[in-house]
Amino acid sequence: MQEAYVVAVARSPIGRAFKGSLRGVRPDDLAAEMVRAALAQVPTLDPGRVEDLLLGCGQPGGEQGMNMARVVAVLLGLDGVPGTTVNRYCSSSLQTTRMAFHAIRAGEGDVFVSAGVESVSSTARGTADHIPGEDLTNPRFAAAVGRTARRAEAGADGWTDPRLAGELPDVYVAMGQTAENVAQLTGTSRREQDEYAALSQQRAQAALASGFWSRDITPVTLPDGTRVTADDGPRPGVTVESLPGLDPVFRPDGTVTAGNCCPLNDGAAAVVVVSGRVVDELGLQPLARIVSTGVSGLSPEIMGLGPVEASRQALERAGLTIDQMDLVEINEAFAAQVLPSAKELGVDLDRLNVHGGAIAVGHPFGMTGARITSTLVHGLAETGGRYGLETMCVGGGQGMAMVLERVP
Repeated sequence: MQEAYVVAVARSPIGRAFKGSLRGVRPDDLAAEMVRAALAQVPTLDPGRVEDLLLGCGQPGGEQGMNMARVVAVLLGLDGVPGTTVNRYCSSSLQTTRMAFHAIRAGEGDVFVSAGVESVSSTARGTADHIPGEDLTNPRFAAAVGRTARRAEAGADGWTDPRLAGELPDVYVAMGQTAENVAQLTGTSRREQDEYAALSQQRAQAALASGFWSRDITPVTLPDGTRVTADDGPRPGVTVESLPGLDPVFRPDGTVTAGNCCPLNDGAAAVVVVSGRVVDELGLQPLARIVSTGVSGLSPEIMGLGPVEASRQALERAGLTIDQMDLVEINEAFAAQVLPSAKELGVDLDRLNVHGGAIAVGHPFGMTGARITSTLVHGLAETGGRYGLETMCVGGGQGMAMVLERVP
């Protein structure tokens, strides 16, 4: 059985949706640029050997439609490379890496590109797949909105109330509402969320100053020749004292604010995954070995706790414990879900998102899995760590995780 190795990573700067640096860039063009950059890092590898281009996208429609993976392959002149576009929302491009990993372990290929892209700015421009104003919600979930409200009114006990157990959950619930639910269920306070958000911003600023993000980011040249080299998101001077003035966004008496959750973003990333056979044949120096993955499901209304079971799966399959993870990356969709997930897993803050996370740098849905892989392999190289865990919650009530081992 062949091992699967990450041999190259490339991720764009992350722009703010609608008003940021990448708002005018087509997602297929942006994804193509990152795939090209990742493949260029392996000059001895003929791009024509790529056996499938796997592209994650959380909202595949409009400019992000038409099986964008195949569009990207053709844009790159790789007519002989097939492509498929995958949607597992926030973990879409972690799913594509998992698919490459599985294909290599099954002996069904040696060279894959796992990429991800999201342009919220583009989806806002409209989609050919949806008539504005048309309600696509399955009517069977209509009563679930009331259940979510009744649970919230009941407090933490509402999530175990047997009177609500037989009802369908609200699979369409707004992500911010799920964060409020998790905060309520776990007793995660507004103060704790703000403290963590400030820490994420401060760590991102420190990583900027140290040059870490410049090593992690592949610059993008815009059509007008402007060169974008940094994420739009990190904000200098954010402290826990500066965040309490922000109003809750999703509930009048809630705890989730624009300061302690991720923004809406645009960005793309790519990962080249090859077999041990190709590593030996071309004399490559891998960045990491993919050890294991896991995926899990839970109530959509508390999707933020998804990293817990998915991480436990991945760790068990790897034969490792959380204490053996030198670095852990939990996607920062909301501070309200990162903190209880980390606590349940037994992850201390000294190992968690040490360069800052999505609260500071951003979360383009389809890109995030591949972006975190890039950040994690660079973080392990910087610190000399051996094992890293990447994990995230997923809209609709899922979690996903992957264990990586740095190859010295």
